[in-house]
Amino acid sequence: MGAEVSKQVERRKAIDTQKKSLCDLKEKNGCNFPGYDYHVQDRKNWMSTLAPEKLHVNQIVWPGTHDSATDEIGIPFISRPFAQCQSLSIYQQLVTGVRVLDIRVQEDRHVCHGILLCYHVDVVINDVKKFLSETHSEIIILEIRTEFGHDDPPDFDKYLEAELGEFLIHQDDNVFNKTIAELLPKRIICVWKPGKSPKPSQGSPLWSSCYLKDNWIDTDLPEKKFESNMKYLSEQPPVTSRKFFYRVENTVTPQADNPVLWVKPVTERIHPYARLFIMECISRGYGDRLQIFSSDFINEDFVDACIGLTNARIEGQL
Repeated sequence: MGAEVSKQVERRKAIDTQKKSLCDLKEKNGCNFPGYDYHVQDRKNWMSTLAPEKLHVNQIVWPGTHDSATDEIGIPFISRPFAQCQSLSIYQQLVTGVRVLDIRVQEDRHVCHGILLCYHVDVVINDVKKFLSETHSEIIILEIRTEFGHDDPPDFDKYLEAELGEFLIHQDDNVFNKTIAELLPKRIICVWKPGKSPKPSQGSPLWSSCYLKDNWIDTDLPEKKFESNMKYLSEQPPVTSRKFFYRVENTVTPQADNPVLWVKPVTERIHPYARLFIMECISRGYGDRLQIFSSDFINEDFVDACIGLTNARIEGQL
């Protein structure tokens, strides 16, 4: 018992030390990256605001959400805090400016996070279609994967093509160098990541897993995640020569051996340092590599930071 208490005391010290390190770095270097003070008036239509004919796919810093469809997961106040990573619905996220969605499904097509269930994936699809019907030039990256430990939903690729076919941008390496205007009226890059089912092929309406990459680090230590994200990002080619999307997640994860198991208080350890991460990317020479930037419990400031850096790229400030 004493050893376990001592272990938790040391863990708490490590967390506090790492939070202080990030806080000190923020105070020392600030967060005034190119575009930091840019605020778009209409987040719902921010790609339209930045001019689709000028905005290239590989210039965009795509604001994304981690475990996007968990706003109603589990049982409120009982199991929900252990798995909820977002408080906004899919539609609300898109209106706020999110353009990359991370959806996990199980065999019966319900959204899930581990063993906990949320609504049917139809809810996600309907929210996406509602948003697209209300906008004209916004492009979405919709990643749907079979959750780890679950079986693939039968014929799910056919389901996605039937529901979203008119909006789907087909798998094509040339997409990365195109402008938003050149992709329209198609609106969705849909990445389907099955467990065992056949993967989408070249030219398919759906995109395979090799087109959306990341390096997930399972830790609840904020500085460790911050620096690991930076290290893996530094190893990627610049966005202008990349033929895949690369995602960085500004999140940390509850650990089973730690008494704090609710997602929100744990992820708040790194949440305030999103702008600092962008600043450090640029100051360390990796500003041309940041592409998809995702968060738990997305807010407008996170979205504004991504849009501001995107605008700076368009204006040649980087």
